[in-house]
Amino acid sequence: MSERAAPERLLLVTGMSGAGKSTVLDTLEDLGWEVVDNMPLRLLDRLLGTPAGKAGPAQSRPLAIGVDSRTRGFDPDRVIRRIAELRVEAAFAVDILFLDCAGSELERRYDETRRRHPLALDRPARDGIARERELLRPLRDSAESLIDTTPLGRNELQQEVRRRFAPPSGGATVITVMSFGFSRGLPRNADLVFDMRFLRNPHWDRELRPLTGLDDGVGTYVAADPAYPAALARIEELLLLLLPRYAAEGKAYLAIAFGCTGGRHRSVHVAERVAGRLREAGFSLTVMHRDLASVPQDALEETPRRTR
Repeated sequence: MSERAAPERLLLVTGMSGAGKSTVLDTLEDLGWEVVDNMPLRLLDRLLGTPAGKAGPAQSRPLAIGVDSRTRGFDPDRVIRRIAELRVEAAFAVDILFLDCAGSELERRYDETRRRHPLALDRPARDGIARERELLRPLRDSAESLIDTTPLGRNELQQEVRRRFAPPSGGATVITVMSFGFSRGLPRNADLVFDMRFLRNPHWDRELRPLTGLDDGVGTYVAADPAYPAALARIEELLLLLLPRYAAEGKAYLAIAFGCTGGRHRSVHVAERVAGRLREAGFSLTVMHRDLASVPQDALEETPRRTR
């Protein structure tokens, strides 16, 4: 059995519940980090000692571990002590990233999502936020990096993580693949825009309307359009040709946008499919869906074509 190569770097990602830990970990994974979420810290030594797979260079990838008040056996003081020990024992950098956020903004986020705060399941979210802030104070004080996500949307947080933690790749292009609805306007920062309104529209299927392009049923429906295979293959072929050219020209950021009418079905499915193809080709990227949470409206959708 081969020994596991030490990670290039260990980053403990923690902070206030609702402050964006999942977004940060997803972005780090897109950047090539190995990511483990909500792992009890007592299992860290076992993880570091686990033989890596056959991925070759991936054996020495940086490692990000997400922990917060929901993690089993969570104890901030114990976490701080273990990190201090690792800094002495390990031959790699060990850091803490703390995600903070104003209480009023966290309350708004919990209210919008209708989720319950993990430390206030039977009380208002503000009670859990106050309790958690006091619990996490030692970790916040010990963190080398802090991101205040109060004014940041998901995409802005992703860009901040990329700015801080992207590997020194000599000017690699930061790629964003997004979906949007034409009825709500073009994305302001889009470099390449592909119009998906030529594909059959799931909005007019009563069972599919409440779903989104992230659901298998919608994807199957869209992919059944006769134009879908050839169109998507050519779009992907074009992007695989263009992306290295943009990188060679030193373009720092590239936003690829796929639009449909409402931004909930066709564009979402296509953005996910194309992003997967680009990842398979070795590109690191972020996916965002601008209008995924919008409410379906018949008035915004084009009139369905009549079948003969």
